[in-house]
Amino acid sequence: MFFSTRDTGPVADAVKRHWVDTKLPAGLRPYARLARWERPIGWWLLLWPCWWSAALAAVAAGNALPNLWHLVLFFVGAVAMRGAGCTYNDIVDVDIDSKVERTRSRPIPAGQVTKAQARIFLVVQALLGFLVLIQFNTFSIALGIASLVPVAIYPFMKRVTDWPQLFLGFAFSWGALMGWAAEFGSLALTPVLLYFGGICWTIGYDTIYAHQDKEDDALVGVRSTARLFGSHTKAALIVLYTLATVLFGLAAAFADAGPAAFAGILAGAIHLLWQVVVLDIDDGDQCLKLFRSNSTYGWIVFAGFVADALIGATL
Repeated sequence: MFFSTRDTGPVADAVKRHWVDTKLPAGLRPYARLARWERPIGWWLLLWPCWWSAALAAVAAGNALPNLWHLVLFFVGAVAMRGAGCTYNDIVDVDIDSKVERTRSRPIPAGQVTKAQARIFLVVQALLGFLVLIQFNTFSIALGIASLVPVAIYPFMKRVTDWPQLFLGFAFSWGALMGWAAEFGSLALTPVLLYFGGICWTIGYDTIYAHQDKEDDALVGVRSTARLFGSHTKAALIVLYTLATVLFGLAAAFADAGPAAFAGILAGAIHLLWQVVVLDIDDGDQCLKLFRSNSTYGWIVFAGFVADALIGATL
């Protein structure tokens, strides 16, 4: 039977009183939790590199706006593939999740769904993502399929390296390549620089996120940059966020962007600096709030790129 018959309640760090837990039929709620529908920050973080890249492609092409159809496709694809990735991670990590306070209430370790049911749900989400992908040009389709490599290896990295966040960056920043490829059918220096900047940004925000679990991670042997950086986390974040900002600025420069794009990057840098200044690595609730604030950062940078495209097209 595909539908779950057991609902033991929301995941520990879920958004409270989300529609997933109040509107969906009880049998569907565990699948929504597997896909993290009650935590949209994940697909926003996957989506932003796609939208940034599409916006910089518009700047480079002299268009007033990014391709709106592409933005819609990237949105649907981000929701589907983030859900598929989370489901895959939960299947791989069930033994670890059952030992960590924040994650033991996830659907598989909590017994809300079986591994077999989760695998079926994974396939359904992946098929939806594939249907989105084949709407693009041939080069983008091949590039999107290649993204499955970092997605597949990421869940295992926390077992073998102190840098699992780097591998998350490889996967989550892939959209920086996709937005440009969807417009031009090829790659250039701009999306590559955007990709590497996205990796630095991802390591930064996921380090903040990982500080929630560092005590449990130490007990069960899970490795992370949060444990690696420890009390030097703020210094590491300054380096990572500075690198991200510089790389984003270079990407904009090679796209021949104007002042509005750089104003957006600068405003975003101020937001990142705020994260570093207020961060308390021993306050798990605050770490989660700062992690989620990176959606605001995404909007800031995207707004700058879109404004620049509009201004450039009217001059």
